[in-house]
Amino acid sequence: MQTNLADFIRNTPEGDEAESILRACVHCGFCTATCPTYQLLGDELDGPRGRIYLIKQVLEGAPVTHSTQTHLDRCLTCRNCESTCPSGVQYGRLADIGRKVVEERVPRPLGQRIQRYVLKEGLARKGLFTPALRMGQLFRPLLSKSLQDKIPPMRLPQAWPARQHARKMLVLDGCVQPAMAPNINAAAARVLDAVGVQLVVAPKAGCCGALRFHMNDQDGGMDDMRRNIDAWWPYVESGIEAIVMTASGCGVTVKEYGHLLARDPQYAEKAARISALTLDLSEVLPAFENELVQRVAERKPSERVAYHPPCSLQHGQQIRGKVEGLLRAVGVDVRLCADSHLCCGSAGTYSMLYPEISKELRDRKLANLADTGAQRIVSANIGCVSHLQSGTEIPVEHWVELLDRLLA
Repeated sequence: MQTNLADFIRNTPEGDEAESILRACVHCGFCTATCPTYQLLGDELDGPRGRIYLIKQVLEGAPVTHSTQTHLDRCLTCRNCESTCPSGVQYGRLADIGRKVVEERVPRPLGQRIQRYVLKEGLARKGLFTPALRMGQLFRPLLSKSLQDKIPPMRLPQAWPARQHARKMLVLDGCVQPAMAPNINAAAARVLDAVGVQLVVAPKAGCCGALRFHMNDQDGGMDDMRRNIDAWWPYVESGIEAIVMTASGCGVTVKEYGHLLARDPQYAEKAARISALTLDLSEVLPAFENELVQRVAERKPSERVAYHPPCSLQHGQQIRGKVEGLLRAVGVDVRLCADSHLCCGSAGTYSMLYPEISKELRDRKLANLADTGAQRIVSANIGCVSHLQSGTEIPVEHWVELLDRLLA
């Protein structure tokens, strides 16, 4: 694709990156076949190819409108198009660059500005989110069905293992997961404890930065990243083996710290080290498969389980087959549903910004998951787990919680 970038972005780091991505696109259209919003809305501008053209026009100096902003906003950033693209177009990075320019040029209506501010400030801060969630849970029976769907029942974590091990790994607590599903990290800690690894939480680490960054507060998102690096660095210096992610949405972001902070002289080297140490839990546990198989052998799990691979895992991190492979190895009858490559509609804050599209994608996904005959659904990201659970009576949980029970 030929480009002629406008002066405001030409020869800047963002402009050079965007130009390289744009020129890789051969506008073949393969991406539209796997784009959830294009499938639902049928509008070229609500598919990757159309959005790439919109971003190209913006970066070449064309007028920017609310329509441009809406089409870019409606993208889930699921990055399915990246998995499909034969030319290796890094659409996710291009979308971040284009959205930032549009955000600077198109004032949002007051209602949108308030909604987005509340989401990025309220969700990213545990000190605000946790008490707000607890209040909602207290009055949940009195709320409308739509609000109840967004507020999971209160869950209490089971015990965190107390044993000390020579092998240690960090885990990111995150922002919403500790309040919404506190047992996920505790379950991961117990599973790793069973194979001789101690999971450690850095108290000063918080939101991975994705929430602010992808809502066009990129400076705020990078501040979150720097805070996490500062919180983790003493552990890195002491020889921690890995930084384990139990939420794939956080994992895909932390793995990009090195790229996102590459031009920060104070943090570039540390960020690259952090990204190199970061592993999804599904990348860590297969090394202990034989031990886990031996421990689970007597349990003989009988229920059929459907696995929903989050977009942030299969497309963002390009990790496929590891979760279902490990679960099958320990005897679980695990199935993938039809169109398992498609987004469930959660996509971070998307379900709150575009509830109708999000709900339709959720219901399609749940129908396909139900067709597997599964008695339980597992996933690898808190957003997917809570979003899917809001539309079904079938239990939905993180896959490590299932593995933890099999080891108990």
